[in-house]
Amino acid sequence: MASQTIRVVARLVALPEKVEELKSVLLGIIEPTRKEAGCIKYELLQNNADPADFTFVEEWESDALLDAHLGSEHIQKAIEKLAGLVAVAPDIRRYSLLA
Repeated sequence: MASQTIRVVARLVALPEKVEELKSVLLGIIEPTRKEAGCIKYELLQNNADPADFTFVEEWESDALLDAHLGSEHIQKAIEKLAGLVAVAPDIRRYSLLA
């Protein structure tokens, strides 16, 4: 059996007055992330009913490569910018595909 990829769903909620600022930070990490080793899919969604609600849907080749992504310079810089932009701490969950 081939090794399974890791799926990630990461949700961030902007403060009402910081939606555009958070969106800019999140859009800024898309291209560098898509170029990283192990990145299969990296999509950013914005909730139609609540524009302050953003969700990343990701797929990675392995936990190790996902961990490298989380430690990358562009992600660390983005995390530093989250203070004052988000209403709650980011909710990042790892999943394995069942069917």
